[in-house]
Amino acid sequence: MKLLLDSSSSLLFSVLLAQLPLFTSALPAHTRRPDFDKLTNQTRHLQKMTHDLINDHKGEPVIDHNRFKSLPAISSRANDLSSLELKPTLTQLHADFKTFEHHFEWLSKVTQRHHHSSASKLGEMISHIKSLIGLLHRQMQYVDAPRNALPPLSLPQPSSQWELNQSSQLLLLRFRLFCDWAARAFLSLKSKTQA
Repeated sequence: MKLLLDSSSSLLFSVLLAQLPLFTSALPAHTRRPDFDKLTNQTRHLQKMTHDLINDHKGEPVIDHNRFKSLPAISSRANDLSSLELKPTLTQLHADFKTFEHHFEWLSKVTQRHHHSSASKLGEMISHIKSLIGLLHRQMQYVDAPRNALPPLSLPQPSSQWELNQSSQLLLLRFRLFCDWAARAFLSLKSKTQA
């Protein structure tokens, strides 16, 4: 008889655990609002890491600004920030961070082959980008924002140390600018969702 009670109580417990996702999805929408403070802080941290890596590469000016046509285009007008909509903006930022992640993974492989001194810092930055992408994806799920599939990118192999430095500097400069814009976008979205 005791075995029957133990098994029935564990069965009841299992059924309740199985229903837990239903209970949590029924929470009011205000408790499932995206955490724009975390997104902004992580983006600012990436911007600082990028700034430090740029300082490690100082010396040569970037000559070929059109080297990476696959990088996201950034809108820099103030009224563009004020007209952002939640779901499309989160979807686009997710895709843009994924694009930069792909570029930096490529750069990391190339710098390791060339035994470049910034390879370890680049690896650390990539792990922070991945963390931010994961956080952004969870925030997108809260508001049912769709994910965009990224087209495959083919990136050139630098033929010299100079080309590697040019590619590295250009990616870092563009990513720092993108992080600044993304942080402003997160703050703009935060103010809209709180209104």
